[in-house]
Amino acid sequence: MQDAATKRYLPWVVATALFMEQLDSTIVNTGIPAMATSLGVTPLSLKAVVTSYTMSLAVCIPLSGWLADRFGTRRVFLWALALFTVSSVLCGLASSAPMLVAARVPQGIAAAMMMPVGRMAIVRTFPKGELLRAMNFVIIPALLGPLLGPTVGGLIVHWASWREIFFVNLPVGLAAWWFGHKHMPDYRGDATRPLDKRGLLLFGGGAALLSWLLEIFGEHQLRGSELAMLFALAVALLIAYGLHARTAAHPLLRLGLLGTRTFRVAVLGGFVTRLGVGGLPLLMPLLFQLGLGLPAWQSGLLMMPAAAAAMVMKVISTALLRRFGYRRILTVNTVLVALTMAAFALITPATPIAAIVALGLVMGLFNSLQFSSMNSMAYADIEERDVSMASTMASTLQQMSLSFGLACGSLVTAYYLADLPQTNRVAVLDALHYAFLSLAVLTLISSLSFRALRPGDGENVSRGVQVRINSPAAP
Repeated sequence: MQDAATKRYLPWVVATALFMEQLDSTIVNTGIPAMATSLGVTPLSLKAVVTSYTMSLAVCIPLSGWLADRFGTRRVFLWALALFTVSSVLCGLASSAPMLVAARVPQGIAAAMMMPVGRMAIVRTFPKGELLRAMNFVIIPALLGPLLGPTVGGLIVHWASWREIFFVNLPVGLAAWWFGHKHMPDYRGDATRPLDKRGLLLFGGGAALLSWLLEIFGEHQLRGSELAMLFALAVALLIAYGLHARTAAHPLLRLGLLGTRTFRVAVLGGFVTRLGVGGLPLLMPLLFQLGLGLPAWQSGLLMMPAAAAAMVMKVISTALLRRFGYRRILTVNTVLVALTMAAFALITPATPIAAIVALGLVMGLFNSLQFSSMNSMAYADIEERDVSMASTMASTLQQMSLSFGLACGSLVTAYYLADLPQTNRVAVLDALHYAFLSLAVLTLISSLSFRALRPGDGENVSRGVQVRINSPAAP
């Protein structure tokens, strides 16, 4: 059991890093139209600025567990914070779209170390009866990033240039590093396992290739046969990793953990849900700025209600889960998320601002409850010795789904926009409406996966029962 000081300060350490990561991602989304104008490209083509970051996250997160076990959570966490801060400065200095994308890659690699290592430290520090409370505490300060990001980004773009949105990370990163240096505990694995280099090559190659195909689809003159061959290669690499993981002594991602029902449903069901939700951070600023013609600062303000509502839900989600249980919450709430997403297809220039704000509040409430439920239930029945691997797998699949969802949202929008110019506001608005509806249908389908849960699943987390399932340390 950890001492009181560690329990008191560790959530703040992790929350500070998450704040910086979330601030960066939401600021970037708001500034994409201004970046496109400055760099001489179309807004939709700049999705590579976002997808390169999120894909770097997904490919490199599997390394985080191995690095933390080998070098300790403290050292990995601090190096990641330093790299993230330096990469942010390089993004602000970029003079072209390729340079900006190149600078975003190490930034994503750094975030791949920060998030899962921080979550790993939380899960190892707090018993399961206190885990939901601790995770919600971490998320509430971290939600200040989405709350401030769109507004700060919009104001910066309006009064200065898009480059300053990256320089904001410099003081935040320095503060986060100092905080982590003082309070991050140093956990290591019980035994140093070798790095699964073959698994990293197979899994990372397949995931990166699949993401790249989604990004370039419809933009490059690749024949259908070439796209099909590359897609088959990506799938073959991922299948080959699955076969490799079954026989490897120390696989990069131990797929056997998916045999735990609550972990499997939370991770795989959550994967499909995040495919739908993953497109929202890009589509909403495009809806407000390109579809409705609003300035960047006003678009940022319209993103605030969702983040504010999400913070409120983090306070009451524990009580809701205790009262209704994970199965009922996830089954019903996923449907509500999908319906709210579909409602964005009804927004037009004639829609009252008050109605848009109300819709944002509802979206923030439902999304927050969804993520709190999926994230905490994933560890309900995980043994203590498997926490590091479970955290790595959950973080990897979460980031992959968000990256693929972002690419899918952009792909659907580009498909419906066809060859019409992105300066055609009516055409852009119609295309975005179709994109919201498509993502809503995908999210609605994902609700079926949560019916595999049982009424009592996750009670040791939601009800605060001090239980360590099959843990060697249990009395």
